[in-house]
Amino acid sequence: MAPRPRPRSTVTSTVPDITLNDGRTIPQLGFGVFQIPAEQTKEAVLTALEVGYRHIDTAEMYGNEKEVGEAVAASGIPREEIFITSKLNNGFHAPDAALENGKKSAELLGGYMDLFLIHWPLATVIDFVPTWKALEELYHAGTSRSIGVSNFQAHHLHRLRDETTVTPAVNQIEVHPYLVQDPLRAADSELGIATEAWSPIAQGLVLDDPTITRIASALDKTPAQVVLRWHIQRGDIVFPKSVTRSRVEENFALFDFELSGEDMTDITSLDKGQRTGPDPDTFDYVPA
Repeated sequence: MAPRPRPRSTVTSTVPDITLNDGRTIPQLGFGVFQIPAEQTKEAVLTALEVGYRHIDTAEMYGNEKEVGEAVAASGIPREEIFITSKLNNGFHAPDAALENGKKSAELLGGYMDLFLIHWPLATVIDFVPTWKALEELYHAGTSRSIGVSNFQAHHLHRLRDETTVTPAVNQIEVHPYLVQDPLRAADSELGIATEAWSPIAQGLVLDDPTITRIASALDKTPAQVVLRWHIQRGDIVFPKSVTRSRVEENFALFDFELSGEDMTDITSLDKGQRTGPDPDTFDYVPA
């Protein structure tokens, strides 16, 4: 049976690139697959690629790397035109395990990764510096074209600066209007590290905020578009996720409007220091 024709996107956009400290570039807007079940991931990624996304964010702990790779292979888009990030499983921080499982992730994702991250520092469980040195080996071998970290605090980053030779290209951290993370973003910037924002709409918590709904109404945009545009104008890399095509398209349509300086200030002032995820200094989950 011939494959069913897939609809073409009606969304047009030019996604800016962010230049990383290793000279490579990453699309500032991507598509995340966190909490998308494996059986839905291939279809979701194919939809995102049709809409125009060329940056996919996954992780070994999400359980859907294989399906991301299958979608990319089935898309007809050359692998080198798609930027794929994955992250090291918390159970694989021992250097030999990090090397082995980094290679496995690369194989599932088309032969290499564009960006490979230590998912959590796990500083109360194991020393992350030897783990980072294993990622440096993967970087020098070309298994991952760039390497970085996720959920690292400033003091974690300073240890890597002082004790290793490759500066992380990216720090992927929780950022949204209720957790703006300006001090950590400044620390990233000082070290030449790009900031990526996960949970960019605080799992929906910010979408009913009166300030955001007011700005959205004035611009004739959705609250989600306003919040994602706030991230874009702050210079963060962001990768919302959805399995609904209309929402995938909505999240991509961010480049035909701008927030004013006053809008940006009003949204940033919503900061409450409120996390939707764990505290990186104490999070110690390691899969059995």
